[in-house]
Amino acid sequence: MTTGTAMTLRSRNRRSSGQESPEWVRISAASAIALGFRSGRFGRDFDFGGINLLLNYEDGCRSDCGYCGLARTRPGDYEDKSFIRVEWPLVRTDDLVDRMAAVEDRLTRLCISMVTSPYAFEDSLEITSRINAKVRTPLSILVAPPTLNRRRLGRFYDAGVDMIGIGLDAVTERLFRSIRTDVPAGGAGLSWKKYWNVVDDAREIFGPWKVNCHTLVGLGESDQDLVDLFVRLVDRQIFPYLFCFNPEPDSRMGLVPKSTITRWRRIQLVKHLVEKEGFRGDDFRFSEEGSLTGVRAVHADLVVETANQGLAFMTNGCPGENGEPGCTRPYGSYRPTEQFRDFPFEPTTSDLVNIRAELEVDRLFF
Repeated sequence: MTTGTAMTLRSRNRRSSGQESPEWVRISAASAIALGFRSGRFGRDFDFGGINLLLNYEDGCRSDCGYCGLARTRPGDYEDKSFIRVEWPLVRTDDLVDRMAAVEDRLTRLCISMVTSPYAFEDSLEITSRINAKVRTPLSILVAPPTLNRRRLGRFYDAGVDMIGIGLDAVTERLFRSIRTDVPAGGAGLSWKKYWNVVDDAREIFGPWKVNCHTLVGLGESDQDLVDLFVRLVDRQIFPYLFCFNPEPDSRMGLVPKSTITRWRRIQLVKHLVEKEGFRGDDFRFSEEGSLTGVRAVHADLVVETANQGLAFMTNGCPGENGEPGCTRPYGSYRPTEQFRDFPFEPTTSDLVNIRAELEVDRLFF
């Protein structure tokens, strides 16, 4: 009996035969449209090749993060809850794998998002095995650190997982504790130290530029907090990925406004400068409260050129096989009817005009 088969048998014996992982998964609305599971179209045409999967359980995610649509204390049944404010329809795992195999030449990146559940690790391994048996597209896992240890990360590596993502989200320990662990339903073992242990182990096992940390802009952090984290991660050859906090209705942070577009654009620009151009913390100036007030004028030409290229404002996601954008996750930071916060394609000339206005770039230098 193979390891994958043994895990499947254990999965079937552990609970009732509902629409749960590993036999079922949820996929993003954009993935469902791209693969023909749902009808619909994107507001603007672009090549979509990043497929996002989400584990599914009757009792949902055991964590209760204050900003998350899947939080335990958010009202409603788990299967009806949104995640990053979009629908994630349920599909049979084997049907999904077959559909991906049929259009493999159009795919650029696959990603399994775990949830905090005692079954998440073995189910992620099982789904990884099914995918890798039929599809060669690079596969990432956005992990749930409370379910993992170094040995389990090693098993992901041995199973052919290409990249590991860690949803740090809150970029300081103070915010992490207040938003992710100091909650009515308990933090399900969430620990700042544990998350960083998983970052450290994943970096050692998977190697340079094969680990990423998701960061949310707008949870209460300062701009300086974000820059400090960007520098820390890039120094270790770990990707920082940006999401813009977009409040989920009825969540504990449902009434907290998202960042202004100017702040968001500037953080996108700053992250790109740190990651791609080697900028350090002292290349920026901050107020006493930690808000970004400027970039050194000596860098003005490079900053303007970067803004004009537009790459800094594209979606952050795991790359494709040859380094091209792979996971483009449209609507990760905005709803389909809202203004683009990040672009799943290169911004057009018209887009760039708007971006420069939103950046207020002429007021950015000191």
